[in-house]
Amino acid sequence: MQHQERDIADGQALASLVDSLRDVPALAVDLETNSMYVYRARLCFVQLATEGEIYIVDTLADAVEPTALNEPFQAPTCRKVFHDAQGDLRVLASAGIHVRNLFDTQRAAMLLGLPKIGLGDLVEERFGIKLAKEHQTANFGLRPLPEELRSYVADDVRYLLPLAAQLEEEAGAKGILEELLLEFERLTVEGGEPETPPRPKLPGAARDALGLAIAEAADRLRHREASSRDLPVGRVLANAVVGEVALRRPQTLKDLARIPGVKSSFTRPAGEELLAEIQRLRRLDAEGALPAPPRPTGSRDPARRGREEKLKAWRADAAKARGVVPSVVLPTPLVERLATEPPRDLDELAQHRWLGEKRVQLYGAELVRLLAS
Repeated sequence: MQHQERDIADGQALASLVDSLRDVPALAVDLETNSMYVYRARLCFVQLATEGEIYIVDTLADAVEPTALNEPFQAPTCRKVFHDAQGDLRVLASAGIHVRNLFDTQRAAMLLGLPKIGLGDLVEERFGIKLAKEHQTANFGLRPLPEELRSYVADDVRYLLPLAAQLEEEAGAKGILEELLLEFERLTVEGGEPETPPRPKLPGAARDALGLAIAEAADRLRHREASSRDLPVGRVLANAVVGEVALRRPQTLKDLARIPGVKSSFTRPAGEELLAEIQRLRRLDAEGALPAPPRPTGSRDPARRGREEKLKAWRADAAKARGVVPSVVLPTPLVERLATEPPRDLDELAQHRWLGEKRVQLYGAELVRLLAS
């Protein structure tokens, strides 16, 4: 698939690109970050493709302001085609860029029930091209960018527009286009908020006052070390390891070093400090001076789990009868929302966001009866 490739590495070239995109009907989009190599990840490239051209926008270059792309990205008449958009949408939102009129080829393949939904698999099956995927974890913050990485980033958008056209036609033939477009709208809204950094998930036995305090201390120290060395925080101390530290509550450097995943690169600069903090927290805990663990907020509905299980069983039967995957009948977020807020009638059901008129007509009365029983 022949495209003319252009590098966009200065403000004037970016302004010309934005101007040239005003009337395009569709735009393939991908992006690259350096999240696996630095403490605070940066958007390194945005790759765009039209029918005949590929643009590689160097968002680290001087005078290249990524928010200039808001104009084409928010244009309602221009479809933006991503593959697996959810993470990319959050990265773009963090950079001040928001998207309208999304098409996600991965989500389309999923709702069509295709056996393989990876971009490499879809491109090889449909276009006979094997994409190089060995550079997925490369450092895209390098400048100048090695030539093999440049080819890789261009290929990630090269086939998206024809792939989207095929999948849309197949979705229409299968009668699931409305459900697919509603899913894209949901992804756009939910992906429009910047991603919050993941917090350590503690084992149940570590969720008492002392465990929570130790986890907070370990988290603070790993962020300090990661920031000072400009490393991803997980490479200093992974989330799961923070949980193990909170559970085991080491008292000596030997105890700390025996915890799987604790490296000398953490214990040398921060190990003694963490142990001293653990000892201090132990004393406070013995005195009853640590804050009590937070209680779950909101009232618990004992019938919620039962409603969710009934919905999932009904969804599986409805999907089999219709010859579609269960997510076409009801996406999991809708299952959870309906189980939490069961509608009393069709009017209330229709108010649930992302349900859509078609689902209300096909399943509305049955859903109301099911949730009322």
